[in-house]
Amino acid sequence: MPLETRIVKPGQRYRSVRTEDGKVLDPPADWSLLKPGDAALTRKVKKAGPTWTVQEKKGRRTFSQGVWAPTANIEKATIELQETREDPTYQKKLQNERQRREKKEEAYGEEFKVAILTFLNFHQTYRSLERKIAELVCTHAIPVGSGTVARTKRIPIEERASAAVIAWMRHQTSAYDMMVVPRVKGARREVRRKIAETSRNILRSYRQGKEIAQDCPLFLALEKHKTD
Repeated sequence: MPLETRIVKPGQRYRSVRTEDGKVLDPPADWSLLKPGDAALTRKVKKAGPTWTVQEKKGRRTFSQGVWAPTANIEKATIELQETREDPTYQKKLQNERQRREKKEEAYGEEFKVAILTFLNFHQTYRSLERKIAELVCTHAIPVGSGTVARTKRIPIEERASAAVIAWMRHQTSAYDMMVVPRVKGARREVRRKIAETSRNILRSYRQGKEIAQDCPLFLALEKHKTD
């Protein structure tokens, strides 16, 4: 049984796991649990095999709780990885890769800002506000790990930009964050749809160059950010 690499669920007691069919297993005495957090180390330990990967599903997401593996394999992989990471050649490669990612993110940030400005397309009267919104949305949506629509590649950048603006406005110009939405299927989606419609109507006024009232939710949100 220990020689079989498998994916398991957490057990109810210490050092126990459950298989997909509900069978309770105990890792061998000479195995240890490698906690999640170091992807390179985990890959190295898994490659040495065998391993039991502990996963727990919460809602639609699956979370790793670590990997059970022979203690000797974990210790050996840890030492080898540490030696690799301390090597000057590796450090230089790491620095070059970091700089490459930073340049790539900077370029994407500029591209995304242009897409936002294109979507907003304010009348020249409100061009300064247009730039301010683009900066605020980018600051919120661009960072890696933000989990926003700006980070997805499943839709064109133009759609990402418009969705990011509408999402930002939902939180900044409406009471969405304080709403108590009924736990009914489709209720939250409908609330978001209505708020998005209101947001688009607000943006339309800025595009047309209409006189903006002082109590305009978008105007008030931008005023707030002046003092933040």
